[in-house]
Amino acid sequence: MKQTRVVITGMGAITPLGQTPEEFWDNLVAGRSGIGPMTLCDATDYPCRISGEVKGFDPVNWMPARDARRMARFSQLGVAAALNAVEAAGLDISQEDSYRVGVILGNGNGGFPTLEENCRILAGRGGMRMSPFFFPMILPNMASANVAHHTGARGYNSTATTACAASNQAIGEAIQTIRQGSADVVLAGGTEAGISQLGLAGFAVMRALSTRNDEPERASRPFDAERDGFVPAEGAAVLVMERMDRAVARNATILCEAAGFGCTADAGHLVQPEETGASAARAMELALRDAGVGPKDVDYINAHGTSTPLNDAVETAAIKRLFGDAATRVPISSTKSMIGHALGASGALEAAACVQTIASGRIHPTVNYEFPDPECDLDYVPNTARSKDVGVVLSNAFGFGGQNACLVFRKVEG
Repeated sequence: MKQTRVVITGMGAITPLGQTPEEFWDNLVAGRSGIGPMTLCDATDYPCRISGEVKGFDPVNWMPARDARRMARFSQLGVAAALNAVEAAGLDISQEDSYRVGVILGNGNGGFPTLEENCRILAGRGGMRMSPFFFPMILPNMASANVAHHTGARGYNSTATTACAASNQAIGEAIQTIRQGSADVVLAGGTEAGISQLGLAGFAVMRALSTRNDEPERASRPFDAERDGFVPAEGAAVLVMERMDRAVARNATILCEAAGFGCTADAGHLVQPEETGASAARAMELALRDAGVGPKDVDYINAHGTSTPLNDAVETAAIKRLFGDAATRVPISSTKSMIGHALGASGALEAAACVQTIASGRIHPTVNYEFPDPECDLDYVPNTARSKDVGVVLSNAFGFGGQNACLVFRKVEG
């Protein structure tokens, strides 16, 4: 039986490098960094005091002030990205069967800053002074719920919470949901806004964060020999995904095809990737197989590329394991080198970059690549963007718990 094809017809992105996909992409290609001193919480007592923050975000530009007050920041970012995506796609959900329009978002932490704030209220002033909107604000599923509320999408609704793989998981499940006929359109992506002392402390005691505080723009350096940890970040991106025949029938602009999804688990260490890269390689292989392509067809890999010593080495090993001798010919870059690691939202932000890569024929660089690492010896598109006709993109996301989710995006000819 012929498989239903799923395409992307609109995008929204709220990022440390701009609040539209176009601004985000222009800054990525230029190699600009969105990382600077942390302002969303007091990081004075912590070894990492830098982050990739969405500057100048005002939720009332997208929603009534009353609604904004009842949402945590991660929901606000997600709603803003979704509304932008729907507008970009020319989609009027009020004129659709809204029960055939779904929402699937990835999110790792929910409303961490709101959780911290209310715990302080509990400890200092008593539990009855907490916000009555505490639970509707902090729960990870509330971004998907709020997007549904503000767009009128009444169909299939879900939240992926597979840590750093969450957005790729959400986009992959959107592909499956449309293919199996459970929805015609899905607003899919991810959102994260967890920058807080609670989140900062948790990662700091694990020694997972960069301490290059005096050089924020140079701190995130995936695959570089002097990388010392990731830089926390926030943001949101949402894709409008729909059946290809439906998109053609309504004369929508088709940006690319969401062609493949693969998912595996390391079934091992709770936070460290499996060192041989076997499980990550299998997730990539499954995504390519789902798309009906092989390693030789891949023109570009958007890496998970966190800037942590072990992750970057393992991802390199996984690519070599799957691609063999061809691994050296495939350009690879890390979006996180410029925006930091937005955890559950990172895959969605990277998906937006992948779509723009296909549309523009440009590959954004991995910035701050200065010192080669013998364990990371592939083509990471160091420091300068590259022109290349890109037809097939593989995008990787590997989360805590050893949960791996990979996507394939493909150019739609004609």
